[in-house]
Amino acid sequence: MYNFLLTLLIIDCILITIAVLMQPSKTNDAMSALTGGADDLFAKQKPRGFEAFMQRTTLVLGIIFFALSLALAWFSSH
Repeated sequence: MYNFLLTLLIIDCILITIAVLMQPSKTNDAMSALTGGADDLFAKQKPRGFEAFMQRTTLVLGIIFFALSLALAWFSSH
């Protein structure tokens, strides 16, 4: 059981890495300093489409990572 959970944890780590790298960037570039930061007008909108899907996917994978880590710690102590 320990090896199975460890394999799942490794797969989850790889999937988290991919999900984080696929998320769109939210940083302001140098152009926003020249334009007066008009991009902040739409900064408060809720994410939609691909961005929302990637945020939910990252959240779920993070919860799975946490649960698998706790399960592995419990199995290794018993």
